[in-house]
Amino acid sequence: MQEEQLILSANNVYSIYDGLEGAANVVALRGLNLHVEKGEFIAIVGTSGAGKSTLLRTLGGLQKPSAGSIRYYDQEISRMAESDLVPLRRQTIGFIFQEGNLLAEFSAFENVVKTLRYAGVKYSEAIERAEAILRKLDLGSRMHDLPHRLSGGEQQRVAIARALANKPALILADEPTGNLDSQNTDHVMKIFKELHNKSDTAFLIVTHSQHVASYADRSIELSDGTIIGQHGLGSDLYALEASRSISVSPNGTLTLPPEMLGVLDTYGLQWNFKFDLNGHGARIIGSPSIQNLKLCPVCKVKLNGEKFHCKSCGAKIN
Repeated sequence: MQEEQLILSANNVYSIYDGLEGAANVVALRGLNLHVEKGEFIAIVGTSGAGKSTLLRTLGGLQKPSAGSIRYYDQEISRMAESDLVPLRRQTIGFIFQEGNLLAEFSAFENVVKTLRYAGVKYSEAIERAEAILRKLDLGSRMHDLPHRLSGGEQQRVAIARALANKPALILADEPTGNLDSQNTDHVMKIFKELHNKSDTAFLIVTHSQHVASYADRSIELSDGTIIGQHGLGSDLYALEASRSISVSPNGTLTLPPEMLGVLDTYGLQWNFKFDLNGHGARIIGSPSIQNLKLCPVCKVKLNGEKFHCKSCGAKIN
C-alpha cells in the first residue's frame, strides 16, 4: 500500500452503545481495520444489524468511535472538534444516503448549488458546476423541478450530483439503491461505475445486496461488527488473511467465515480444520485430504501449482 495513495485509514475501531433500560451494552463495531486508497471502489456487504451504517457514519466523522483511530490523509479525525471536522468533511467527503435527504423546498439545481456554497465555492462557479453535473446525470430537463416532482431514481441522481459536485476524494454511500427498483438500481450503479472510471474519486458503498456489491472492485463482508472476509481484484492477499476472523458469541456459538462454510458444504469431512494463532488474530486453516488438488475449493479458481494460498480469494490451504 503506497502512503501517498491512502485516503482513509481506520485502525482497531470500536463502536459501543449503551443498552436500553439496564440491558447489556451493544457492540456495533468490534476492532475493525479498514483502508481506502485513491480511486478504489469498495462495497461493504452485510445483513441488517451487521454494523454497516454505524461503520459508514463513523468513517465519515458523523459519530465518534468508542475506541480506535480514523485518519484522513495525515489528519486524525477520531477526536477532532466538530468545528474542525465540518470543513474537512465538506472538502474531502461526499455523502449519499438511502433517502436522498434533499431539501424539499428547493429545486434539484438549488440543492446542488447550496451544497457548493456551504463548501465555500463562489456563486458563479457553483452555478457552473451544478449545471454540469446535473446534465452529466441526465437531469438537464429536470434540474429546476422540486424533489416531489421527481421520481425516486431522479431524486437519487440529484443526491449523487450533490455529493459529486464538490469533487470529493471519497464518496460514502449508505444503501444508495435501497429504495429503488431493479432497473433504477442498475442505472444508478452504472453511473457510479462510470464516474469512478473517469475520476480519482474513491467510492465506499454499504449494502445488503450482493448484486450492488458486484459493481465494486473489492467487497468486504461485515457480520456482527466484524470483518469476516474480503473479495475481489483489489484485495491484498496478506490483508485478506489478517481480516478473516472467527466469531464466538456469548452463548458459545461459533461463526465461520463464508468461504469456510463453502468448503464444508463441498467437501464435508474430507477437510480437517485447526485454529492458528499467529499474532494476526485467530484464523482457520483447512487441510484437504484430497491428493493433487488443482482447484481452490473455496472459489474454484485454478491454483497454478501454488498449494499454500489461493491468490484469487486468499484461502489458506495446507
